[in-house]
Amino acid sequence: MFDKILIANRGEIACRVAASARRLGVKTVAVYSDADARAKHVEACDEAVHIGGSAPKDSYLRWEKIIEAAHTTGAQAIHPGYGFLSENEDFANACQAAGLVFIGPPASAIQAMGLKAESKQLMEKAGVPLVPGYHGAGQDPAMLKKEADRIGYPVLIKASAGGGGKGMRAVDKAEDFDAALASCKREAINSFGDDAVLIEKYVQRPRHIEIQVFGDTHGNCVYLFERDCSVQRRHQKVLEEAPAPGMTTAMRQQMGEAAVAAARAVNYVGAGTVEFIVEQRPDGTMNFFFMEMNTRLQVEHPVTEAITGLDLVEWQLRVASGEPLPLKQDELRITGHAIEARICAENPDNNFLPATGTLAVYRKPACTAFERGTVRVDDGVREGDAISPFYDSMIAKLIVHGDTREQALARLDAALAQTHIVGLATNVQFLRHVVRSPSFAGANLDTALIPREQAVLFHQEPVGLPLAAAAAVAQALLDEKATEAADPFSRRDGWRSHGVTVRRFAFEFRGEPQPGELSYLHDGALHLSVGGVSGTLQFAATAQGLDVQFAGQRATVRVYAQGETDHVFAPHGATQILNVDLLAHAGEAHAEAGRLTAPMPGKVVSFAVKAGDKVAKGQALAVMEAMKMEHTIAAPADGTVAELLYAPGDQVAEGAELLKLT
Repeated sequence: MFDKILIANRGEIACRVAASARRLGVKTVAVYSDADARAKHVEACDEAVHIGGSAPKDSYLRWEKIIEAAHTTGAQAIHPGYGFLSENEDFANACQAAGLVFIGPPASAIQAMGLKAESKQLMEKAGVPLVPGYHGAGQDPAMLKKEADRIGYPVLIKASAGGGGKGMRAVDKAEDFDAALASCKREAINSFGDDAVLIEKYVQRPRHIEIQVFGDTHGNCVYLFERDCSVQRRHQKVLEEAPAPGMTTAMRQQMGEAAVAAARAVNYVGAGTVEFIVEQRPDGTMNFFFMEMNTRLQVEHPVTEAITGLDLVEWQLRVASGEPLPLKQDELRITGHAIEARICAENPDNNFLPATGTLAVYRKPACTAFERGTVRVDDGVREGDAISPFYDSMIAKLIVHGDTREQALARLDAALAQTHIVGLATNVQFLRHVVRSPSFAGANLDTALIPREQAVLFHQEPVGLPLAAAAAVAQALLDEKATEAADPFSRRDGWRSHGVTVRRFAFEFRGEPQPGELSYLHDGALHLSVGGVSGTLQFAATAQGLDVQFAGQRATVRVYAQGETDHVFAPHGATQILNVDLLAHAGEAHAEAGRLTAPMPGKVVSFAVKAGDKVAKGQALAVMEAMKMEHTIAAPADGTVAELLYAPGDQVAEGAELLKLT
C-alpha cells in the first residue's frame, strides 16, 4: 500500500478519496486553485499545494503542475477523481514517465475507450451489442447530416470525446440537425478540446443502466452489479439507484458478462463503468446496447458501495498498489436497495439554470459515512462557502440505503426534507417532487421521466401562503421577543388595556402582494388574516423547530431569514415569502424595460441577432456558457434589437445587460 498519494481533484470527490485513504493510513496531498484556497478538500488532506488560477485550464487541468506537486511532497501515486484529468491518457502516461502510479486504468485503455466512435468499433469486435449509428472519422457537416438521414430520426448527436451530457443533443427532425450539430461541436471543443461527434439512433423510452466493473494486474475482472441512471435532465443524471428495478437474475448476468468482456477487450485495470442503453420492449423484456465506458470512478459509485458493503476507493488503492481484487465474482452479493440524489445549485423551474452564491445556510440530515441502512452525504462544501461559476454545479450527493426500494424511497424523501440550503437556488425540492412522482415511485423509469412528469415536478407549491405567512409572523414575533428589554414599555406584543391592536404585514408570495393583519386580542390570543384566510395563530419554539398552528394546519417548520426573504422549510416541502418593509422601498423605481440581462456569470458564446433585427417572444437571441454548459437566452417579448452591448468571447457578470430591446 502507498504511504502518500496526491488527489488531483477538488470538491466532493477529493474529500471522498481522502476519507478512504485516511482510514487505510495513507497520507494525502490536496491541490487547489485560487478559488479553492479555503475549500473543504484542502482541509481534508494532510498537505496542500497551490497550482494556479480559478479556471480549470489554469489549475486542475495543468498536469505538469500536479506532477511537480506530487514530486515536491513525496507522493507515490496520483488519484484523479472524476472529471478534469481522470480520463486523459496523456496525463496517465506523464504520471508513469515521472515515476508516479496513476490510480486508474492504463493509458491505452483510456485511449481505447475515450473516443466513443473508436470504442464502438472495438466493442463490435468483442461481441458487445451496439445501437445502430455512425461512428466514423469523417466529420464533414453535410456528410453527418446525410448519415443522420440514413439512420432515421430521431437521432442523438454525441461528442466523441465527451461525457456528462456535454456536447450532446437529441434531434427530432432533419431541419433542426445543422443548428444542433454546431452547438454540439462548440460545447465539445470547449469541454474536451475535440469537436468530433458520432450519431446514433435515438432509442425510444430508453433506460440508462450501467455496470460497475473492476480489474486488477493479475488478470482478474469482476462486475459489481448494475445502477439505473435513467432519471436525467440535459442528459445529466439526477437520481441513481442500485439494483435496477425489474432486473432479472439472468439479465443481470448477461449484462455483467458483456461489461466484463468490454473491460477485458482493453486489458482494463481499476474501477470502470460500462454504460448501456436498455430498450424496453412491449412484452416487458429488455434489450441492451453498449453506449460508452467511463474509465474512472463514477459520481454515483456510492450506491454500489451501499448494496455491496464495499469501499470502491479502497479497492482502487489496493489494485493500483499491485494487490489482487479482494473478492471474486461468486463472492459478491447484493443487499437491499440504495438511491443517490445529486443536490445541485440550479433552478429547475427556469430550465435548470445554474446558480451561484454563498451557502448562507447549509444543514444536512444526520448521516453515517459507510453503514448500510442509513443516510450518507458526500460533499465538498461547508456552510458559508461560495458556489462559483468556475466548476460543476453539484453541491452534494445524498445517498440512502434500505432493505427494500420502498424503504429507501421513504428514507430519501425524509433526508431531503432535512436538507436546508439558503443563499442560492437548488434542486432539493425538485428532487422531492421526482421521488414522490407516480413514475419514479412506481419504478416506471426511462430517460424521458422528467418531461413526462413535468406537471407534478415544476412550479409546485406544497407549503402554501397560509402556513408560509404564519411561519414568517411566528418567527418575527419570536425574534422580537428575544431582543426586547424586560421593562413593560419595550414590549412589542400589542397589549392594550382596551380594544384590539392590529399589526399590518406586507407579504409577497410567488410574485404577488399579499397583505396580512395580525390582531392582538385582549385575552392574549393572536388572530391572523392573510390571503383570504383567517384564524387563531399559535406557535411554540421546540428542539425540532417552530411548531406552528394556523387555519387548520399544524407543522414543525424551520425559518431562515435572508434580508426580507423568509425561507420556510416544512416536512412536506419548502417555500419563500417576502416580508416587505414598504418604507425601505419607498421611491424605488421599477426595473428599466427593454433590458436583457445575463441570468448567471459566464461567457458570451454567440449572438443570433444584430442591431435592427425584429424578434419574437421566445426567439433565441444569444448563447452563454457557464458551469461547462451552454445556455440559450431567449427574447422575453416581441421587439426590435436596439444594441448589442458585448461581443462573443466576453466574460459577463450575473445581471449584466447583454443587449437592448425596444
